[in-house]
Amino acid sequence: MKFSKMHGIGNDYVYVNCFEEQVSNPEQLSILVSDRRKGIGSDGLILILPSEKADCRMRIFNADGSEAMMCGNGIRCVGKYAYDHGIVTKPELSVETNSGIKYIQLQIQDQKAVGATVDMGKAILKPKLIPMYAEGENFIAKDLLVDQKIYSATAVSMGNPHCVVFLEENIAELDLEKIGPGFEHHAVFPERVNTEFVNVLDDHTLRMRVWERGSGETMACGTGACAVAVASVLNGYCKQDQEITVKLSGGDLQIVYHSDQTVTMTGSATHVFDGIWQEENKI
Repeated sequence: MKFSKMHGIGNDYVYVNCFEEQVSNPEQLSILVSDRRKGIGSDGLILILPSEKADCRMRIFNADGSEAMMCGNGIRCVGKYAYDHGIVTKPELSVETNSGIKYIQLQIQDQKAVGATVDMGKAILKPKLIPMYAEGENFIAKDLLVDQKIYSATAVSMGNPHCVVFLEENIAELDLEKIGPGFEHHAVFPERVNTEFVNVLDDHTLRMRVWERGSGETMACGTGACAVAVASVLNGYCKQDQEITVKLSGGDLQIVYHSDQTVTMTGSATHVFDGIWQEENKI
């Protein structure tokens, strides 16, 4: 199986062109290729497939084999792959995801895509749509008890469910291996949740670390950065229609939460290498 290793600010995936390849068991394959000692090493597997609704379709599988709805860093790399490999010939394209069709404007240098701005759609705040077991029209700056500690949390879906926690303490000192699973598997999130821990640096700059459901701590999370920007506006730290820089372990993303509640994300897309996966036991 031919594959490409790509990353968006450190959020790395194994990409397979399913216009040419067939993958019969992506759940198991994702577990195998993601292993950083015995596999290729990645946060998961992304399949690029034909679509009847858009220029192409993407499916995302986490390192534990579970399928995700959306991946912000991954979709920029899908756009880059589609353009660089001639699946599309224009810098504007549409990608079908499990959370709907997303639209991408690629940044082109020397006839290669190097980054993209993605229209991520509207932020979802209603708990039952996130999904989350909570009363009311939203869950903004409300107490959430996790492992006997109360956090002020804001829940947002950007195709994936997110729980955003703003902290005064330095997030670099947090033990996410200990804290993260308590959020991910919290009873109020029936489909588990991605959790972002955030320091506010100023009215347009945020720093975050992320614990992703099914993958653990990752270098970056595009939908998470979007959720953090939305939550920062809802909590009064930043303003709508203003570019917000979200600093992650792997680099920076520029997010705008628009007045019509749509969110745009801008960031890099990087090709690392191509290879061939050859398993002794056929997947």
